Amino acid sequence: MTELAAAKAALKTQAVETPSWAYGNSGTRFKVFAQAGVPRTPQEKLDDAARVHEFTGVAPTVALHIPWDRVDDYAALARHAEERGVRLGTVNSNTFQDDDYRLGSICHPDAAVRRKAVDHLLECVDIMDTTGSRDLKLWFADGTNYPGQDDIRARQDRLAEGLSEVYERLGEGQRMLLEYKFFEPAFYTTDVPDWGTAYAHCLRLGPKAQVVVDTGHHAPGTNIEFIVAVLLREGRLGGFDFNSRFYADDDLMVGAADPFQLFRIMYEVVRGGGFTPDVAFMLDQCHNIEAKIPAIIRSVMNVQEATAKALLVDRSALAEAQRAGDVLGANAVLMDAYNTDVRPLLREVREEMGLDPDPLSAYRRSGWAERIAAERVGGQQAGWGA
Repeated sequence: MTELAAAKAALKTQAVETPSWAYGNSGTRFKVFAQAGVPRTPQEKLDDAARVHEFTGVAPTVALHIPWDRVDDYAALARHAEERGVRLGTVNSNTFQDDDYRLGSICHPDAAVRRKAVDHLLECVDIMDTTGSRDLKLWFADGTNYPGQDDIRARQDRLAEGLSEVYERLGEGQRMLLEYKFFEPAFYTTDVPDWGTAYAHCLRLGPKAQVVVDTGHHAPGTNIEFIVAVLLREGRLGGFDFNSRFYADDDLMVGAADPFQLFRIMYEVVRGGGFTPDVAFMLDQCHNIEAKIPAIIRSVMNVQEATAKALLVDRSALAEAQRAGDVLGANAVLMDAYNTDVRPLLREVREEMGLDPDPLSAYRRSGWAERIAAERVGGQQAGWGA
């Protein structure tokens, strides 16, 4: 098989999970901006997600967020997804939008609050049992604002205890993905601030605990591809939350701020054997001022383009240049792949998959945006308050 044929074959197997919350209303800390046609129920979110998969062919699963997507019958929700041509994916917990969590959740000094947080995480595993979801994704807003506010080491002990209880509840084939964020909303200490802390807890828990890398949760200038390479080498990279940011956790469309960084990350994924179902590629974005479904389609396409470029790196030539100590030659091999216009290749891939070569144009012609704006009138739009 030629290099080009191999790249095309790999691209046809790619899967990017879209987040249910990206289809709802969102905004800044100060204002949520409503849009016409926004889903009012988890079922309508799945209807929109199905359109993304219909036109891209590589977005077959939808991540849930509990309680934002809570329903009475999760089996029925799973059937609704399957009838639309998608499946329910990762279950995301929420231990940051309750008054009880002002001083933390799983790390809170009050045992009753910790119990409430852990019970919620166990509820999420129950939902996974019903939906057939593999991954439980955990992000904690836990931390402190002032020196002396709480015992830093004791909070790590509480974190380990809570994670251990949830880990033991995981069933066969289920995983725990632990996310990190180096600041915000805690301004003095954050209980899971970096990949090292997440990795240390996962290592203690066992093989079902994996680290998830959010591309927006790093200090400026952080070499994210190094983190990816190390976690892949250790067999602990569970997945990505793809987004992009200029200053902090902006949740812009993936690849919007630094497409070269996304390419470098995807090269390490390809080089490190991470282009498999064991590494979950998920979007974690909010679309505040742009139309939501087109932004998600564009985001999926951005991931595809970065992946295609990474697959086209001449790894033999790169290895030869590296062995020879040819600094400029090695860099040129990477840059040649990055500077390749892969859009014609991806159009071919889509046509061979029976798809329109231009997903965005196909979506606009479908009339879905006009239909949902006309039909979704009344009721409570999905979103979060600010």
